[in-house]
Amino acid sequence: MTDVVSAVLLLGGALSCLLGAFGLLRLPDLPGRLQAATKPQTLGLLLILAGTALRVELESAVTLLLVGLFQVITAPVISQLLGRSAYRAGAVRRDLLVADELAGKMPEEDES
Repeated sequence: MTDVVSAVLLLGGALSCLLGAFGLLRLPDLPGRLQAATKPQTLGLLLILAGTALRVELESAVTLLLVGLFQVITAPVISQLLGRSAYRAGAVRRDLLVADELAGKMPEEDES
């Protein structure tokens, strides 16, 4: 039974990573690509780590837990920093944004 659950988790994680890779290639703008690069990849990695944790000893499973925790903490932060940098650099088309929460927080541009 453990082998079946592990295989399902590993295949689900691989599928999630694959869908994230397709989204990264197919989505038209930077915010969409950031979504595809972080959420499905993080979910896929967590599923793969869970599937692997079922197959290894407890000490190794704890290490995999730490890897998953590090990924969950760092991926949104890096995505946020990349998105904000792209917004400041003008790489994000502001006319396509549904909500522009950074518009009021950005410093005024020099008119000279």
